[in-house]
Amino acid sequence: MDSSSSRQWIQALWILFGLYWLVSAFKLKKTKKRESWFERLRYVLPLVVASWFLFQGAAHYGWLGVRLVPDSVAVQWIGVLLTAAGVAVAIWARWHLGSNWSGVVTLKEGHELIRTGPYRTIRHPIYTGILLALFGTAFATGEIRGLVAVVIAWLSFYAKASREESFLSEEFGASFAEQRKHTGMFLPRFS
Repeated sequence: MDSSSSRQWIQALWILFGLYWLVSAFKLKKTKKRESWFERLRYVLPLVVASWFLFQGAAHYGWLGVRLVPDSVAVQWIGVLLTAAGVAVAIWARWHLGSNWSGVVTLKEGHELIRTGPYRTIRHPIYTGILLALFGTAFATGEIRGLVAVVIAWLSFYAKASREESFLSEEFGASFAEQRKHTGMFLPRFS
């Protein structure tokens, strides 16, 4: 496998992710409460910056293009596998979330506190999957810009997840507090 075919695999995985998100967005509950557009910018703008670093070739800007890992077939395969694993986790989590999902921090009419699938051990497994896929893509890229993109995306998802948790605490009170005790935000907690 050469680097061009690994790029094609990674691109195909991101396209699959995007298509699943698009198709599944048609089956959503009505919104009861939504954050403002200004609040949304707090995490959307950093994700745009992270995407630019990772996918638009910020490597033309000095130290951002410095390689962290060798450009080898093994590194490319590991990057593809990590990206695939991340996309799979995100899709699995999105499937379990069902019609409660929203790209914007919201509460839905008849919102449910999901505790199945990856939600048994992780409160925000969609972000976990996306971060793993971004890390896989960054690993295959092998440059500092990829690591910078993953860090920016993590900070963005942390801000969004914190906002979501305030909505869930308000809606579910003690039930969500109990779930927080037994789950990790982005990494599994087995308790």
